[in-house]
Amino acid sequence: MTRKARAGGTIDIEDLRARVLDAAMAHVPFDGWTLKSLMDGAADAGLERAMALEAFPGGVASALDYAAERADREMLRALEQLDLKAMRVRDRISTAVRARLEPAAAHREQIRAALAHLALPQNLPLGAKILWRTVDAIWYAAGDNATDFNFYTKRGLLAGVYSATLVYWLNDRSDGAADSWAFLDRRIDDVMRVPKLMGKLRQGLEKVPSPFALAREAAARRQKTR
Repeated sequence: MTRKARAGGTIDIEDLRARVLDAAMAHVPFDGWTLKSLMDGAADAGLERAMALEAFPGGVASALDYAAERADREMLRALEQLDLKAMRVRDRISTAVRARLEPAAAHREQIRAALAHLALPQNLPLGAKILWRTVDAIWYAAGDNATDFNFYTKRGLLAGVYSATLVYWLNDRSDGAADSWAFLDRRIDDVMRVPKLMGKLRQGLEKVPSPFALAREAAARRQKTR
């Protein structure tokens, strides 16, 4: 792990970030994702308040980026314990999304506040980065090896599924979030239809003569009638 030199010794940056973030979570529902929440978290963790900026030099943006990246890593560790290869692709995706969200059930308010923060115009690039990294990690875990245009198509479609499911899940109070997982399955069903529809459309278009072919045929007919 990365360590940083400091008066009196060195500190483990990963440990410092985890301590500050975990303690700050209790303040976010009241103060939002702010520097105050991070500094209060540092104090609660028995650290100097200024150490919040040692943990997250970029302030709130750094903290949110770290929180999301850590959740992605935890999701991947959980998935490594499962036999994903024995599942259908759609089930791998569903399992991965659930593995990403279920551990965060106790922090719905903090996630809601994070989404509100990331929705601000100046934070949209960070929000897009975080979302892309998550869906990329999910597809990676699902065994996707695409390197062509499908690489982007799959992640774009999953970004829509994941975002919609996240918003639904934040307001779901059903037992075990059962309604959210049913919603997730429906969204995956919709996405799974897209390649089939595109395939049918492509097949249909292949049967339609191109304008150039039609022009050539018309010219040939005119030549024959002369």
